[in-house]
Amino acid sequence: MKILTEGKYYGIKDSEKSFGGILLSQYDYIKDRTDWHYHENPYFWFVLNGDMMDCNKKVKTLCPSGSLMFNNWQEVHYGSKHSKNANGFHLEFQKKWFNNNGIDLDLLEGSQLIQNPQVHFLFAKLYYEFIHSDQYSEVTVEVLLLQICEALGGVIEINIKNIPNWINDLKELLHFDNSNLSLQYLSGQLGIHPVHISRAAPKYLSTSLGEYVRQHKLKKAIPLLLDPNNSLTKIAYQAGFSDQSHFNRVFKFYFNMNPSFYRKGLNKK
Repeated sequence: MKILTEGKYYGIKDSEKSFGGILLSQYDYIKDRTDWHYHENPYFWFVLNGDMMDCNKKVKTLCPSGSLMFNNWQEVHYGSKHSKNANGFHLEFQKKWFNNNGIDLDLLEGSQLIQNPQVHFLFAKLYYEFIHSDQYSEVTVEVLLLQICEALGGVIEINIKNIPNWINDLKELLHFDNSNLSLQYLSGQLGIHPVHISRAAPKYLSTSLGEYVRQHKLKKAIPLLLDPNNSLTKIAYQAGFSDQSHFNRVFKFYFNMNPSFYRKGLNKK
């Protein structure tokens, strides 16, 4: 069984930066399928472009552009590419980073696809700092890492509770339904009173229903924004915003910059 040591991934390394116990890297994926392997350190994998699949001994997980996958350091798996071009961004932790920051190394176990939209836009901010690195990036990265772990900790705390079955159905609708996700629409699909949905959402989604929907739209917009061939108007429409102006306002609220400025910063690469 092949062990990939720190900073090693299948593909061609495009760039790499280290920040106090964590390693950020971007790779272009070349092989249609990797060997079975596991990694020396736990890491997150953010698919920037292309269609990928992560396969372990239990499940095969489709990972199209915009997917965020976690693989722990003992997880045996292989990856496969299902598009001509594909690349990804990696966040790898040295185990000492968890100890130094008082975070449980087993915060996440095994392999899993991260669906929480809050974590996705934190990764989008992290990727921006990776590309647009300046004298403030190291402290910004440190803050973002702690925010990511805090967000993931909240997800795990919620997952261990006895949540109603309809909450999982609600998440499926929010993640994959391209309809206009109004409260009345969700109520009709779930057979749950809209007032009950609005009251239960903050408890089980760690935020209000409106915030979750806005964050989810940003989650869909991020991979589209990374493709320079997509206009901002097209991105706004495909991500479910009413128009580009609405997209700009929501994006600026979460990122403190317009989407055009974010995209311009990535072109620095």
